[in-house]
Amino acid sequence: METILSILLGIGLSAACGFRVFVPLLCMSIAASLGYLDLSPEFAWIDASYALTAFAVATGAEVAGYYIPGVDHLLDTLATPAAVVAGTLASAAVMMGDVSPLLKWSLAMIAGGGIAGAVQAGTMALRGASTATTAGLANPLVAMGELAGATLTSLIAIAAPVAAFVLILIFGVVVARVMVKKRATPS
Repeated sequence: METILSILLGIGLSAACGFRVFVPLLCMSIAASLGYLDLSPEFAWIDASYALTAFAVATGAEVAGYYIPGVDHLLDTLATPAAVVAGTLASAAVMMGDVSPLLKWSLAMIAGGGIAGAVQAGTMALRGASTATTAGLANPLVAMGELAGATLTSLIAIAAPVAAFVLILIFGVVVARVMVKKRATPS
């Protein structure tokens, strides 16, 4: 059961990495330092004060950058590969139980990196639509939504991994339905 919960926790944190790269890592660092999150031994450094400081500074810079026109587009370009890496690391950092390293890293890359990349692609599409329809004027609202999504998803994943996984599934179904309807609607 511990292994399944840790996989679901990793998937939740990885999805949050798709919204914002550093917010979930900061949440992980805070939760680990407060004793609310157990980390795999090789990721114990996430609990260190220097990691907490680095994640806090990186989170502040990332969040601020999304409110600067032009910089938000650059960050979106850089965030895609970074989200996949962060999602992979977040998944691997919380995967517990009797799991072989090959399985652990395979799951972390496929599930963690994959879900982070999928969520990041969705946020890029949303930001692109916002830029196209409002000349970027609504992008700060999108940025606030992404920040809220990253924070809430991280906190729910840490507190209730099963609930986070269910919410991610529901979100995925809703997004898929919207995309199918959009493709079926003639332009």
